Amino acid sequence: MSIKSQNNEIVLSKNIWLGQADAPITLVEFGDYQSEACARAHEVIKLVLPIFEGKLKFNFRHFPLSQVHQYAMKAAEAAVAAAREGKFWQMHDILFENRRALGTISLKGYAREIGITDKRFLDNMVNSVYSWQVRDDLIEGLQKGVRDVPTFFINGEKFSQEPTTINFQKAIKQQLAQL
Repeated sequence: MSIKSQNNEIVLSKNIWLGQADAPITLVEFGDYQSEACARAHEVIKLVLPIFEGKLKFNFRHFPLSQVHQYAMKAAEAAVAAAREGKFWQMHDILFENRRALGTISLKGYAREIGITDKRFLDNMVNSVYSWQVRDDLIEGLQKGVRDVPTFFINGEKFSQEPTTINFQKAIKQQLAQL
């Protein structure tokens, strides 16, 4: 599903998945691009996905802890903007790689680096064009009981263990065994 806003097609993050569309196991993270814990979890996810190729798909939802991380909201908006050009995951990766430099000018540089062609990218960041979409993720996270990042859900159930490769493997194998 996508929504038209000021002649810009906005792709909702809940519809952006990494992995095979028909994978039976879903892993959803509510995270913050400025969070060190989310950055560590990002590395774990990159290891887990290929282990369960075809069986696991991953979705990242925005949950910026703006009171602690002053640049997290704009970073999330940059990911939403990148999704318009099919470059959500490239922006996702570059934001975590550069989590200590997420000012608006830096975001414009990352957009250029991954090939974003939208000439209004910087204006859209300054004017918070995509903030509503990030807030929708935040509200949904709060409704699901998310209070800190990263928070994961496997097939809709809150994952309460430490996000390590071993813990994810065990939980995903348990879910697969139930199919």
